[in-house]
This record gives sequence, C-alpha cells and structure tokens, in this order.
Amino acid sequence: MHATVRVPGSKSATNRAIILAALSSGPSAIEQALDARDTRLMIAALQALGSGITVSDTTDIGNMTVSVEPARLHGPASIDVGLAGTVMRFVPPVAALAAGTVAFDGDEGARARPMSTTLDALRALGVRIDGGTGLPFTVHGTGSVEGGEIVIDASASSQFVSALLLAAPHFARGLTIRHEGARVPSRPHIDMTIAMLAEHGVIVETSDDHTWHVDAQVIAPHDRVIEPDLSNAAPFLAAAIVTRGSITIPDWPVHTTQAGDALRDLLAAMGAVVVHEAHSLTVSMHDPIRGITADLADVGELTPTLAALAALATTESRFTGIGHLRGHETDRLAALAHEINHLGGDVTETADGLHIRPTDLHPGHFATYHDHRMATAGAVIGLRIPGVAVQDIDTTAKTLPGFATRWRALVSGAATP
Repeated sequence: MHATVRVPGSKSATNRAIILAALSSGPSAIEQALDARDTRLMIAALQALGSGITVSDTTDIGNMTVSVEPARLHGPASIDVGLAGTVMRFVPPVAALAAGTVAFDGDEGARARPMSTTLDALRALGVRIDGGTGLPFTVHGTGSVEGGEIVIDASASSQFVSALLLAAPHFARGLTIRHEGARVPSRPHIDMTIAMLAEHGVIVETSDDHTWHVDAQVIAPHDRVIEPDLSNAAPFLAAAIVTRGSITIPDWPVHTTQAGDALRDLLAAMGAVVVHEAHSLTVSMHDPIRGITADLADVGELTPTLAALAALATTESRFTGIGHLRGHETDRLAALAHEINHLGGDVTETADGLHIRPTDLHPGHFATYHDHRMATAGAVIGLRIPGVAVQDIDTTAKTLPGFATRWRALVSGAATP
C-alpha cells in the first residue's frame, strides 16, 4: 500500500472545545471539528442544557464547523451519553451548574463503565445526584457549585480529572483536585485539557504531579482549529507496516498534546521508517515486524492497533500499564486476547497488560463488542490474514465515520480522501 490518508479532527479535542465554548463568556467557532457519534452526542447534550450550537455541513473527510453561542444553562433535560466517555464524565459537572434536573443514561455498555469518581466528587461538593455510582443518574442543578478542595482516585481514567477541570472556573471558590491512588492513566489527555483551558485564558496550577488548582474566573471565548485525530491515524499507519508499504498522514502537528503522537516512536521501535516533516507524517516498512516491550499507560488507546501488529510480528511483545482498559467501551484486554486467540494467536492477559507471542493465524470472525478500536484492530489483522471477517465494522462511526469506505479504497489502491 502506498497512499496519502487524511483523518478528521480529534474527538478528544473536539468535545473539550465544545464544552469550553459553551461555558465561555462569548461566542466561539470551532473549525475542523470531528463529525462523529461521540461529538454529536456532546452537541446534543449541551443543546439540551440551553447552549446555542449550530453545525455546518460535513466535509468529505468527516470534519465540520461548530458555532457556539453560550447561554444560561438550565433543566429539565434528558441526556443520552451513548457509549462516549467524554460525554458521560464531562457533562455532569456542567449539568451541576444548570438550574434544574438533568437525567443521564446511555447505551447498555455505558452502564458498566466507571463513573463513581465523577459522581462522588460532585456529591462531596454539595451537588445532589439521584442514583448510584453509574448510569442512569439524575443531577439536580441549582445554577451554581461552591467548589473548594476535593480528593479523588483517578486511577481508572484521566477523564475524571479533566471533567472537573473543565467546569471548575465556574465554581464559586474555584477548585483544587488532589489525586490519591494508583497511577493516573492517559496523562496526555489531562495535558490537553490544561492546554485548551489556557487558550481560553484559564491557568491550571499543578504540583506534585497529582494536584491541580483552578481559580474561579471567566472563561474567555476562543476560536480554534482542531488537529487531526492522531489515534485514528493508527490503523492506517499500521496498514503501511503490515503491507510493507508507505502511508502519509497530512497535517500531523509539530507540537501536540495528543496521545497518538507516541505512534512515531512506537512504530519505529517495531521496525518502521518514520519521517515527521512540518506538514505530514510518513510511515514506511521494508522489514518484518518486530515485537516490542512498552509501557502504554499514557497511550492506552493505541493498544488495539499495537496488539494487532504484535500478533503479526516475528518476536513477542509485552504491553504494560493498561489495566484501566478493562473499563473502556468493553474490557479491551479480555476482548483482544479472546479475538486474537480465536484466530489461532497466543495472547495472555497479565495484571496490567498483554503478553503476545506471534503464531500462524488463520481465518475467522473478529468480534468488536461495540468498540471502535476493536474494529480497526481486526481490519489491520485482516490485511495479512485472508478470510478475517470483522463483525459490526460500522461501530467505527463512534469516532471515525466512513471507516469501511476508506479502508476499501486503501486496499483497492483507489485514491483516499
């Protein structure tokens, strides 16, 4: 394969940008935002709370322009979080700032995802919430949150920290968050939240790598352009490695807080030739795939693609620091082990990761468990192993609508958008 593939905007940045724009003191425009299920759910949630949000037509690669006119937030409202972690965790602190009741629910799988840290933190701050420690639940907003200091355990997800930081400038006393527990995973996502808050004029003070403080203040409006989603580039770059070809992703940023930027070093370690220029990233491959040992705690979202490559490598791989993936759209560690082993692989779950020993794989079905990254992992394996059938490939619409069409174009050699 030799192609140039454009990927749409970052989901993580898009949903943070929409929330910050809705909480700002004036209108904001967000260009090249991702148009996908998760971002549409975020837009619908904030519209239900009273925000004025309009969306342009979607471009060929799946981007849109989102215009946000802040308004006084209010209930009653019912919010569907789907299976989106950013919606189920980021919106409840915003709902606490609304006047009225806000009911939350989502897909069946969402009810099993960890939520207690966000809900317990809000309850400790005086917010009344009906329900237990997960979906469904109802927030009874009073139009304000007192704020102060809170101790949380964010070892299950960095989103718990980001969720509170995004709303904290509107808390009457600001907010100090102190993490107590095991290592916080996916730290680049907290860095992204802090950087985007700074672009709106909000400074987050950090200390000891586990304490964050935000003063009560106005969130200034800010127009922005969203970077391409580097994690969504992973399966396309993996295609270059599997086929010993070359794939170029345009507009790869020179500096970024996205976790997907770690692909440059990880794929190089697996034997790829990686060239990062001012306006693109190109990955090419000439040799067999090498297995690697890697701590993926900060970049767990890349695990499914890396596991697919590891299953096709010439030497074994060990991935650690990713026990938190058991609480994602599905238990990704169990799902990856089962599906690769179902194709004749040799994958063992460890306490915090995966041990993958390459074997000769064979055709078979690859289940996705309503998980977009499982779907793309199966597609990567299918490039090497004829007869791999990825079930429910359209679950990729969660963050990358039209993936199957793009993949067909890539495999057929047709020009890709």
